Amino acid sequence: MQHGRIIFLNGTSSAGKSTLAKALREILPEPFCYYASDQLADAGFRVLKRGMHQGMRGERNRFFDGFHRSIAAFAEAGNDLIVEHIVEEQSWADDLRNRTAHLDSFWVGVHAPIADLERREHERGDRTIGEARFHLKTHDYCTYDLEVDTRDPTAEVAGRIVDAWRQRQPRGQ
Repeated sequence: MQHGRIIFLNGTSSAGKSTLAKALREILPEPFCYYASDQLADAGFRVLKRGMHQGMRGERNRFFDGFHRSIAAFAEAGNDLIVEHIVEEQSWADDLRNRTAHLDSFWVGVHAPIADLERREHERGDRTIGEARFHLKTHDYCTYDLEVDTRDPTAEVAGRIVDAWRQRQPRGQ
């Protein structure tokens, strides 16, 4: 069985990763599954926060350890994936690189100016104000095959990603 391929979209909260993922699924010639930790959280998978007790950090780390393992497992089973993520720590970046080293993966850094990120946070209404600014550190932890700016029209940005994806040298296989 051939392993699936992975396109990682990494960027801050409100950078436009979900919008890009949907656009990519529409224009990629092959079917890709969309996968994000928020899907698991929205489905009630994460442990409920009952006050901020000392164990929450450990529970969060276990959740993301499982999420990272599941990315590799889905790709190993032959699924092509578009993975939306905010890599919050260097250890997460290292873990993802190690777990997917044998797989064909392509990393996209999704950027937007801080003013746009903060405007989007306010407009969405479901974000903690300041979350995007806090997550800017994510770009310090990752090495990208391509970096994009979501100030540009979504169709153009998605087109650039697909063009770069097609021209890449497949890895891992």
